[in-house]
Amino acid sequence: QVQLVESGGGLVQAGGSLRLSCAASGRTFSSSGMGWFRQAPGKERELVASISWSGGNTYYADSVKGRFTISRDNAKNTVYLQMDSLKPDDTAVYYCAAAQRPWVRSQDDVAYWGQGTQVTVSS
Repeated sequence: QVQLVESGGGLVQAGGSLRLSCAASGRTFSSSGMGWFRQAPGKERELVASISWSGGNTYYADSVKGRFTISRDNAKNTVYLQMDSLKPDDTAVYYCAAAQRPWVRSQDDVAYWGQGTQVTVSS
């Protein structure tokens, strides 16, 4: 069993920044691909960013490319999502996700989910 706990969500003004954290426990973290998904009301859950088990490869959705940065600290069993230049369209519940493989490309790769943290960006 793997447990993922997100933190760092909140309310920010457009153009502001937030840093999300995901603390993992229960299984080897450093060998698991990790990702961040988000889901807005009435919308499908979408992959925002992912990072390989080694940290050497990253992926970003076109909608966040250049504004968000994913990173991981294996010594702390933690993955981060730095979100800059936030827009109202970024408003969603953000979910941390872990794979049983080195890479996360879609929900099909996800073995474990966090509970989610709310991000709200005001106009």
